[in-house]
Amino acid sequence: MSGGNQQDRIHHFLLVQDQQGKRNILLQDTTYSLGRDSRNAIVLHSRSVSRQHAILLRVPLTDSDQYGFRVIDGSFKGKRSTNGVYVNGNKCFSHNLQHGDVIEFGNNHVKARYYAVANLPEEMLANPFEMENISEFLFEQGSGANPFETLIVEDESLEGASEVALARLASFPELIPNPIIEMDVEGNITYLNPAATLKFPNLRQAGKDHPILSGLSKVVKSNRESSFVREVQVGTEVFEQSIHYLLESDLIRTFITGDITEKKKAEAELQQRDRLLQAVAESANYFLTEMNYETAVHQALASVGEAAIADRAYLFENHPHPVTGEIAMSMRYEWTQGQTSQPGWQNQVYQTMGLGRWYDVLTNGHSINGIVSSFPEVERELLERDGIKSLLLVPLRIEEEFWGFLGLADCTQARLWSSHEESTLLTMAASISGARQRQQVEAMIRYQALHDMLTGLPNRILFNEQLHKALPNATRNGESLAVMFLDLDRFKTINDTLGHTLGDQLLQGVSHRLKECLRAGDTIARWGGDEFTILIPRVSHLDEVIQVARRILQSLETTFYLDGNELYVSASLGIALLDEYSPDAETLIQHADAALYHAKDEGRNNYQFYTTSLGSKAPELLSLEKSLRHAIERDEFILYYQPRISIADRKIIGVEALLRWQHPEMGLVAPNIFISLAEETGLIIPIGEWALRTACKQNKAWQDAGMPYITMAVNLSPKQFRQPNLVETVAKILTETGLEPRYLELEITETTAIEDLEFTQKILQELELMGVSLAIDDFGTGHSSLSRLQFLPLHNLKIDASFIHNLTKDDKVAHIIKAIVTLGQSLGLRLTAEGVEKEEELEFLQSINCEDVQGFLFYRPLSPEHATNILKLKAEELPVEKISQMCASPDI
Repeated sequence: MSGGNQQDRIHHFLLVQDQQGKRNILLQDTTYSLGRDSRNAIVLHSRSVSRQHAILLRVPLTDSDQYGFRVIDGSFKGKRSTNGVYVNGNKCFSHNLQHGDVIEFGNNHVKARYYAVANLPEEMLANPFEMENISEFLFEQGSGANPFETLIVEDESLEGASEVALARLASFPELIPNPIIEMDVEGNITYLNPAATLKFPNLRQAGKDHPILSGLSKVVKSNRESSFVREVQVGTEVFEQSIHYLLESDLIRTFITGDITEKKKAEAELQQRDRLLQAVAESANYFLTEMNYETAVHQALASVGEAAIADRAYLFENHPHPVTGEIAMSMRYEWTQGQTSQPGWQNQVYQTMGLGRWYDVLTNGHSINGIVSSFPEVERELLERDGIKSLLLVPLRIEEEFWGFLGLADCTQARLWSSHEESTLLTMAASISGARQRQQVEAMIRYQALHDMLTGLPNRILFNEQLHKALPNATRNGESLAVMFLDLDRFKTINDTLGHTLGDQLLQGVSHRLKECLRAGDTIARWGGDEFTILIPRVSHLDEVIQVARRILQSLETTFYLDGNELYVSASLGIALLDEYSPDAETLIQHADAALYHAKDEGRNNYQFYTTSLGSKAPELLSLEKSLRHAIERDEFILYYQPRISIADRKIIGVEALLRWQHPEMGLVAPNIFISLAEETGLIIPIGEWALRTACKQNKAWQDAGMPYITMAVNLSPKQFRQPNLVETVAKILTETGLEPRYLELEITETTAIEDLEFTQKILQELELMGVSLAIDDFGTGHSSLSRLQFLPLHNLKIDASFIHNLTKDDKVAHIIKAIVTLGQSLGLRLTAEGVEKEEELEFLQSINCEDVQGFLFYRPLSPEHATNILKLKAEELPVEKISQMCASPDI
């Protein structure tokens, strides 16, 4: 309701009385369901009331900004209530409510009184009010405001008319303006008053065949009542006829009490409105409950077509023409009572068809309503070809987009469609557009759930779906299929150096090239990060797979030009074929993944097929290897630091960096579990470089924070030590971090040192010239002698912890340790004992002049935070023993 002041508006109330008492409801919504089910908008508490007993609909009033309410018996699905609806004591299916109407739902246990109140004070609207308040207000006001004008005014003088009154009326029949006819039981007319002769001039000629008298004798004989009333139609007019059987004279006297043609038209219109409203309710229910959009549209078209007594109902959809791209229309759905439309309503361009007027009118949100004979010639010829005599079209819109139109056609008669039919079709169009919008949103959500948003490629969920569909087809057709796992080589370097935005653009460009390399029917998906999976179904020959793999590698050879940068990227591919070793989806993906890592181990930028030899690794080891490859990208590595203590003064003179892996599922992984795997796969190179850079950065940070200058010892793995660019890498890291070379000590094992003494001597000399300290780690485990190491430019020698652990158990070990210390010192090396855990071990080492120790006796390996706290305390010149007591470390 809109317009006017608050007090000028009509406010609608429903005073409900049921087994739980009375309550007053302000009617503001457009639709209410009433029934005993708790899900109804208005719950009626009585077992005699159906679950959904009735519907209350708000009805706009023509040429007014006001509205009224209509009560309809039944549910939204069209099911009538069990015990019916009574308005003012009369059972009805539909009724326009008037002020003061009493509605009974099944029986007098549940009643409701309807009020339409004008001039309602603001304080009564602002605050909830009790029943008594509104009752008093209505009493003071006197009468309410009826939103509906009364169409028929009852003549109370005719109610309960007796035979005496009618006889008195017949005593002067000549003067009565109403037609009076008298006939015998055989159908012979015995009397006509002037009004009857005037109104029905051919009545005598037609006799008992005239509609006024037709069947009257038979009705009188079979009717037990001496008086009754019936309705009779004469041509287009409808009359109410009162019939009296005069038993004593054996005559039948009829009295035309009134012309009810307009009343019947109003009732017919009301019934049609009821049907249309029911159709709207049914259609709304279809779109709410039916999961399939197409089924719901078909049901809605059938509902509105039948309610409007139309021959056809259509839904046309706009779309670009498949060839020209011009705006065109196609019939998507049709409901018909009889013959379907002629072919030709598909991919029709509005302008070419001569229907430009339709497009202009509908685009502007208006309807097309008319008799076809009055349409422009081109439109008329097009419609008459389908036998259409009248047409009603309304636009389909989602927000401001005109996406199609809904139509009703009558092929039987030329008629103008009523405003009710037009408003019903508009309501239906809104429901369909709403359902279509929901369908689009659902489709978008499904697309997002199954596709990668960056590249637009299928994601791993959709890839797995496609793979599971392809497997039974391949088996049924006696074919094979291939699964490829692709990983971009060194993509992380590009991402880290040029930024994620450029990295994302590169992934999009790679995705585009990869799609162009595939055959029709192949599937490519983004698995995650820089990994892609490819499904190649219908494989008859191995060459088909090889050709695709080669095309992929070749496509990446061309430079990518992004934001002024020339980027080069290659890929490694692993391929698994459907066979007895890879029989299902999970195994195919797992084997393709294993083949991918084999391709990386073979130098990258190549493809490798899965072989059974690759499957010899335990699944747990394969999983660990895969996780290890992503550990750097995900910042899962961390360095712990174990202090090195001078035996003479118990001061911290250095720390050793120890690598740990913080796995998201396994927790903190010790190096003895993953270092050998990293060495085997070659991952130790980037991991070792990360560890060296992180250690140097940490030592420099401690120095900048004012802590004591100490040496940072870092282990070099055998593969890392043999890298041809090792010296350049060390120099680069020292430059980047700003750490002076003298505060870095590089450790290699005895075994690494003696494997190629000439190479070792050359590399160590270059590092010594740089100013870096050099040490042999784990001495005593490589079965070499110090004489073989005397020509190497070493500074420190670290005795392996296994000797220290046996020191107190075996006297021979003590002699070996003493000999190592003596020989080492004779070569000018500083000695460090590892793994010191007991006081007696420390005392022995001090007695043989071993300079330094590491071990749990002083410190376990410390996290960066804990190590920082220890060094802060050292900066305050506290003794090591005191520091150890204050900072008992839980670290490993």
